[in-house]
Amino acid sequence: MIDDLLQLALLNGCVDKEACDALLRNAAVEQRSLVAAILDAKIVREPEFLCALADRLHLPWRDEEAVATIEHVRDKFPARLALGQIVIPEAMVDGGELRVFAFDPFDFAGLQAVAQFWKGPVRMVMTTRRRLVDILRTTYGVGADTFEELLEGREDDLPGGVQEEVNVVDEEDSEASVMKFVNQILREGLQQGATDIHFEPFGKDLRIRYRIDGVLHETPVPQRIKVLQDSVISRLKIMSALDIAERRRPQDGRIALEIAGQPIDVRVATIPSVYGENVSLRLLGQQTFNFASLGLDPENERRIRNLISIPNGIILVTGPTGCGKSTSLYTFLSSINTKERRIVTIEDPVEHKLDGVIQIAVKPEIDLTFATALRSILRGDPNVIMVGEMRDLETTEIAIRAALTGHLVFSTLHTNDAVGGITRLLDMGVEPFLVGSSVRSFIAQRLVRRLCPHCSQPGENKDDELQGIGFPLEFSSKIRRPVGCERCRNTGYAGRTALYEICLMSTRMQELIQKRATGSDLRDLAIREGMVPLRKSGWQKVSEGITSIAEVVRVTSNEVDMLNE
Repeated sequence: MIDDLLQLALLNGCVDKEACDALLRNAAVEQRSLVAAILDAKIVREPEFLCALADRLHLPWRDEEAVATIEHVRDKFPARLALGQIVIPEAMVDGGELRVFAFDPFDFAGLQAVAQFWKGPVRMVMTTRRRLVDILRTTYGVGADTFEELLEGREDDLPGGVQEEVNVVDEEDSEASVMKFVNQILREGLQQGATDIHFEPFGKDLRIRYRIDGVLHETPVPQRIKVLQDSVISRLKIMSALDIAERRRPQDGRIALEIAGQPIDVRVATIPSVYGENVSLRLLGQQTFNFASLGLDPENERRIRNLISIPNGIILVTGPTGCGKSTSLYTFLSSINTKERRIVTIEDPVEHKLDGVIQIAVKPEIDLTFATALRSILRGDPNVIMVGEMRDLETTEIAIRAALTGHLVFSTLHTNDAVGGITRLLDMGVEPFLVGSSVRSFIAQRLVRRLCPHCSQPGENKDDELQGIGFPLEFSSKIRRPVGCERCRNTGYAGRTALYEICLMSTRMQELIQKRATGSDLRDLAIREGMVPLRKSGWQKVSEGITSIAEVVRVTSNEVDMLNE
């Protein structure tokens, strides 16, 4: 068998015969699936390899697009069997032959388990494992195999959709299963690259959604999950050291996780609603902080590197919540984090821990605010200070004083564009001469999703439509559009990159600020002095095939004055 699989692997993408042979023999010694071992190693083209294997064994084969679930399959075929053996029925006719999709023809134990369940003839139909995993997740929902264990001994047939949990005799096993179910949901989110997970109770359902690449996606969940709503939410509150008896007030906590040896910090927030507590998880610690991950073009990278190398002044990063401001600031701090510099941050809360950086979390309940912490920091001989947000005039004035006395200060503002940061400071009551003399740059940013490199295709757009949104027609032939495939969860996008708008503080800009010029005048000057607006930055990404027109329009839709740039 090993020699046959080795030969098929070499004919379908494998280039290292010795490594593949060793892989198969180790799997045999460890009594692991030989087919799964080859697929896990990703050394073959999966569809071609499995199709060739099906042909060699004279088994029927179905291409991925031909594999679909039958109606009500999860009501008839147990999740533990489907997910445990990675099989799903192609057709189920009482008293007839059961045809099941599978990927491993040598999984005799799995086939025997299916035969014991069906009590009749079973026939295997081969397809790819990745298609099976995808369709099982969609059909049964995350953690469905564990969920079936949890349902045993519980009643959920009360009227009006209200669920009542019955105590299970074997309570220890029940709690272990709840832990396993919650862990499966967390693991699934991390594997899909989610930044947030939301548990949202409704009248007859518990909805679970993952935020992936900035967009929420509802994940399939087992039927009747409402039965275990209280158990799941209580488990999350226990993990985050919250009061499980308090359900009327919002609570905040943290969970320390680890996946594949990588620590993940999870911020937890509960919000009471009429149907139960909503729980939101923010997954932190998955990013790497370097300039390569920011997606800066060479000119903007040069500008930012010059800015963060200056000894004093304020650099403000602006944009709405979730636009990547914190990631940019952590990248800036990481790049200047040397033994010669003392870097101190004040954050609410500390999102990522940086080696060699002193990080302070504000605690308003003990009067440790941005302002009070900043005053203390200035007595501690810092070189670089990062303030999580310029929330009020007091904090802003202290930060300006720090910049004027020789410190480099980083912070954020919530504004629509870079020049909006100037008007925001003036509106807060900061004197114009202080803005011009202390701030070195305003950097606005947005995040756009990257086109999936495996399925994007050339786009077709009408010239009048492109002119209407200000897209340069000379780049129209380079436009690409999202399509969707299993590698990008059929979204057409995989990962994100940033758009930047950098407004430098020049002498002429200082003069206009002193005169309290309008935002449009300030913006016009910034563009004349080299600032590239956010939407133009987006068009550059579109012309490079990195993102789509729809994405740029989505994240810069409020920049009305950019439409005709």
